[in-house]
Formats: sequence, structure tokens, C-alpha cells
Amino acid sequence: MSNSPRSGAVAVIGRPNVGKSTLVNALVGAKISITSNRPQTTRHRLLGIATFPGGQLQLVDTPGIHGEQGKRSGKAMHRMMNRAARGALEGVDAALLVIEAGRWDDEDALAFDALRSAGLPVVLAVNQVDKAKDKAALLPFLAEVTRDRAFVAVHPVSALKRIGLDDLVKTLLGLMPEGEPAFGVDEITDKSQRFLAGELLREQLMRQLGAELPYATTVEVEKFEEEPSPKSGVLYRIDAVIWVERDGQKAIVIGKGGERLREIGRRAREQMERLFDAKVFLQTWVRVRAGWSDDEAALRTLGYRD
Repeated sequence: MSNSPRSGAVAVIGRPNVGKSTLVNALVGAKISITSNRPQTTRHRLLGIATFPGGQLQLVDTPGIHGEQGKRSGKAMHRMMNRAARGALEGVDAALLVIEAGRWDDEDALAFDALRSAGLPVVLAVNQVDKAKDKAALLPFLAEVTRDRAFVAVHPVSALKRIGLDDLVKTLLGLMPEGEPAFGVDEITDKSQRFLAGELLREQLMRQLGAELPYATTVEVEKFEEEPSPKSGVLYRIDAVIWVERDGQKAIVIGKGGERLREIGRRAREQMERLFDAKVFLQTWVRVRAGWSDDEAALRTLGYRD
């Protein structure tokens, strides 16, 4: 590989809940994609910009590709997330297929088939190797997964513990075309602070609400204003609506005496202040919009795109 800088786009693909967003955050060096232990946490296509001495990777984080058995939200949401994931394969230079160490199922195969159909060079990242109880079983697992499947390279990694990431970056940069970085060294995403604020609030809904309720919630930021602050330099005033589909869900999100909503807002505000490096004043409301997750027109007004 020559010493010329390389710059290109990589689609990060995989079934839900394998750690795609955690891996993108680790490579970017900042939290731009929200995470939780629930499938379908990522609902939007999001660009993470990772700049290294040898070049730049534009990492397209995607919703998990899933079949009918993986569906939790409305049918329209399910279709839109699958289209967003598959649409990420257009115009990229390579794909990174992320799987969980020790597990390969029908949805992993579905993701691989989508990549093979797109004709992209595919790198396999076997994530969560730090959690593998039987390390000796990892080699036969890798042999089975790679049999009859053409991968440019295979990298056992732990996104959470940052294991194996340097070698992964070297491989990915080697697949990129020569060229100057498309973004500045300080840029980490193509999404606005307004978008990121809404996602950080939705992350707390995913983490703090039980059972199926998080899949019936979404966030709309109605106001995002910046003003000078004598203490922190900048203060962001943010008004956000948490949409649910039924009155009973609204009561659960608010909690007894508003306690749960206050806790959700507090944790989201702390995450925003950490990411924006500024003081945040956050106000939240919970409103009902019946059937929003199964209405493509409603989804588009709420900021969802293919």
C-alpha cells in the first residue's frame, strides 16, 4: 500500500444487536450512535467520520437487517429500517459485516447475502470476543462461518474493550481509494446536534422502559436554540416530544408523579452535555399519536428516511 492518504465509505451491516453502533463509536472516538441491549436501537442511517494518520473512513451505521421474526415495531417502520440498511450499500467502497462471536443465524446469512448481491468487498468483524466463554471454540466457529463465503479479511474484535481495532482499521483503509479526506479532522458525523439530541433522549427510552414499550416510542425535537452562557460559554435550550401510540403508554413513560420522565430527561441531558461540551436545558413532553410506527407518512414527518 502506498503512503498516499486514502478516503472512502464503508457500510457497517449486520443483524440487530451485534454491536454495530458501539463499533462505529469506538472507531470515531465519540458517541454519535446510540446504543442499548435492545434490537432496533438504531433506526436511522448515520455517517460516522473516523480520521486516522493513514486516511479517513466514512462509516455508514445502519439499522440491523432483520427478517419477519425480528420485527417488533410497526410494519412500516420495519420496512423503512430494512430499506435504510440496504440503501447504505449504494455508493460505498466496502462493507463491514459485524457478527457476534460464536453465533451465526439466519439473519446473519440474510445480511451477508445482501452484501454479496451488492458486489462489495466484505470484511468480517467478529465482535464481542471478550465475552466468548470458550476461546478454543472460536477458531472452529470462524472456519465454519468463512466456509464458502468470500471475505477479504476476518477480524476478531471487541468494540467495547477496543480489542483488535487497529488491525481492522488498517484493513479497511487498504480497501479505500487514494484521495484526500472528504471531511475535516474535527468532523465526526454528518448529523446535526438537533438530531443527536433527539437520539440521546430516545436512547434513554430504550434503556429505561421495559418489554415492548420502547418500540412504540419516538422523539421529535421541537426547539433547539443556542445562547451564550457566562458559566459554560454556550447553553442549548431543547424542547422535545416523546411520541407514544396509546394513552396507557403515556402514563408508563411519565411514571408516578412524573418520576420516570424526570429520570429519563436527566440522563439524556447529561449525555447531551457530555457530547456537546455545553450546558443543556431540556424540557420534555409525552404525547399520543396512534399508529405512528405503521404509517409511512407519519414516519417521514417524524424524521425517518429510507
